[in-house]
Amino acid sequence: MSTATTPGPRTAPEPEDGTPVLEVRDLEVAYRTEGSLKTVLHGISFSIARGERVAVVGESGSGKSTTAAALLGLLPGSGQVTGGSISFQGEDITRASRDRLLRLRGREVGLVPQDPMSNLNPVLRVGRQISETLVAHGVATGRDATRRAVELMEEAGIPDAGRRAKQYPHEFSGGMRQRVLIAIGLACAPELLVADEPTSALDVTVQRQILDHLESLRAARGTSLMLITHDLGLAADRADTVVVMSKGEIVEAGPTADILRRPQHPYTRRLVEAAPSVSSARARVSARTDGPEVPAAEGDKPSDVLLEAVGLTKRYRLRGQRGQEVVAVDDVSFSVGRGRTTAVVGESGSGKTTLSQLVLGLVAPTAGEVRIEGEVVETARGARRRAMRRAMQPVFQDPYASLDPTYSIEHIVDEPLRVARVGDRASRRMRVAELLDQVALPGSLAQRRPNELSGGQRQRVAIARALALEPRLVVCDEAVSALDVLVQEQTLDLLADLQDRLGLTYLFITHDLAVVRQLADDVLVMQGGKVVEEGSVDAVYAAPQTAYTRDLLDAIPGAEFFAEQAR
Repeated sequence: MSTATTPGPRTAPEPEDGTPVLEVRDLEVAYRTEGSLKTVLHGISFSIARGERVAVVGESGSGKSTTAAALLGLLPGSGQVTGGSISFQGEDITRASRDRLLRLRGREVGLVPQDPMSNLNPVLRVGRQISETLVAHGVATGRDATRRAVELMEEAGIPDAGRRAKQYPHEFSGGMRQRVLIAIGLACAPELLVADEPTSALDVTVQRQILDHLESLRAARGTSLMLITHDLGLAADRADTVVVMSKGEIVEAGPTADILRRPQHPYTRRLVEAAPSVSSARARVSARTDGPEVPAAEGDKPSDVLLEAVGLTKRYRLRGQRGQEVVAVDDVSFSVGRGRTTAVVGESGSGKTTLSQLVLGLVAPTAGEVRIEGEVVETARGARRRAMRRAMQPVFQDPYASLDPTYSIEHIVDEPLRVARVGDRASRRMRVAELLDQVALPGSLAQRRPNELSGGQRQRVAIARALALEPRLVVCDEAVSALDVLVQEQTLDLLADLQDRLGLTYLFITHDLAVVRQLADDVLVMQGGKVVEEGSVDAVYAAPQTAYTRDLLDAIPGAEFFAEQAR
């Protein structure tokens, strides 16, 4: 570790209250590839005291999850510890036997993984998945295990736990599935809980509820916490100590307030500067001399309206419940000016995604209509319908799921052109090269597959594909929520730059209100299918008119910390 006066790697401070729960010293991890070892962790050292909350932060590929996998004995494939040591409560577990690791995991070290969809068995009832953990570690058996599983669900904040224990994961919301994983992680009262991005896919209010529950359970039991996150706001609110990782090294570590208020390493400073904050608004441009003219922020003339929704309503019939309906979108009206960005925010289930599907014409409204430049989307037919579809293109949330893994990048970006029968093969190839250049990707990536690209590169490919047919409206559905803070910043800058250069109009669906502050001009706040508040971003954020909007703003992780930083 560096001891020079210039910023460099340093370790977290030693605990003062005896033997730490976890102590990692000079840990090295490598993967064997083609007969040689590639080192991915380079001598990292840190410790976690009893009851301490340590956040390990850094961008994707920094080594956060590899560190957690190493201490749990869960390194994938050819991964192996090649140096250093891992001690748990004074016991060296660096090269512990398989049996010892099986007893350790779950019983002494709990894990809350990131994705509840892939980490819960879809064919087993939820209660059984919790009780199996208890049985496996000899905590309880039979009816006692079943009863304790229900109690753990109640402790995790799941209502009507006795009935819901008999349900399957697909019958739970994302937030409730995450609570189930927390119940499993804490089932055996472990000394240390490792939480790997436990709330990254959840909206801010659900995130706060889950983290509050996790904190109350952790504090009551004196459990130590290792929180792996790319969200500095989360670290500011929920950690005593921050460990900053970059390229497999710890570049900075120490008390949370010190690290985030006075970062010493250039990488940490970049992370702090890139963190989206409700206190920093985007620079808005009212007109361009080198591109399309965009309306000023003060308001739009009627002729400048690109998208208009009038009385949009969408009802779904409940299967198996005769005459019963759920109202997903309820009499929503709004307009979006040409060249502007309107954000739609709200909790999960508020109707945001259904609204985007109605705008794109992917589902038909029960009532109301969507108009593009004054023309009703639903009634357009033939060539006009195809032209209107070309005018609107989506960018979806998950760049891992929205790109076909069997196709090359060129094929993926070229596909809209082929479907719309635009140009010949040579002209389309030139258009793909132009699109990749627009989103700042090298042409050399054209023949690669999505799995050969980083998450940020994949999202740039998704944006390039959306731009292929020169749309006027781009609908972004949680387009940056799966990205770490630095890649998120780059993607938001790219979207803003493309808007300025091409005169694009954005409808931006998101649960992240800090991102809205940076990107959007106007905001719609949705609750229960209705728009409960709307206006310019500046006005809504400065003086929210509804308690619901105030709750959404108050729930943003690190909001107070970063507001203080901005002052």
